[in-house]
Amino acid sequence: MKNREILGGKNIVLGVCSSIAVYKSCDLVSELVKSGASVRVVMTAAAAKLISPRIFQTLSKNPVCVDMWAEVSDWKPEHISLAEGADALVVAPATANAIGHFAAGIADDFLSTVYLACRCPVLVAPAMNSAMYEHPAVVRNIGVLSCDGVEFVGPDDGKLACGTSGRGRMAQVGEIVDALCRILED
Repeated sequence: MKNREILGGKNIVLGVCSSIAVYKSCDLVSELVKSGASVRVVMTAAAAKLISPRIFQTLSKNPVCVDMWAEVSDWKPEHISLAEGADALVVAPATANAIGHFAAGIADDFLSTVYLACRCPVLVAPAMNSAMYEHPAVVRNIGVLSCDGVEFVGPDDGKLACGTSGRGRMAQVGEIVDALCRILED
């Protein structure tokens, strides 16, 4: 386990996509907050159908962003403000869809606009069926993002939600936090 003191006072934006692994993101928020980080959660609309944004709001003690067009109290575009204030963007779980959008530069939801506006380190924790993870398009998109400087953690091998076994399980929370600490130390 890396020295987590580095997270103290850091502003972490956590992107949450629609995967059954979304429940692990709750533990991730708790771990980051416990380590002293301020966490802002950005959820895809599909993720918000799997788990309530209110859970992340309670755990992070911050508003949760889902809708690009929601009313805001500040004049600044919220996706730009979040990106400018972020010390790191962590996307966990990251779906094949989100990875594809990031790699292609498609910004059609709150999370993808935050990703494109970020100039901070980005850590992605994929979570999907192994056939999807091994698909040439996903492999290519991960390669593009890696060349762009995006860091990846996982996925792990094991039993998947679809009933099969293989590579595709989101990395464990401790692995993600350790990878984030390593990135922030560099």
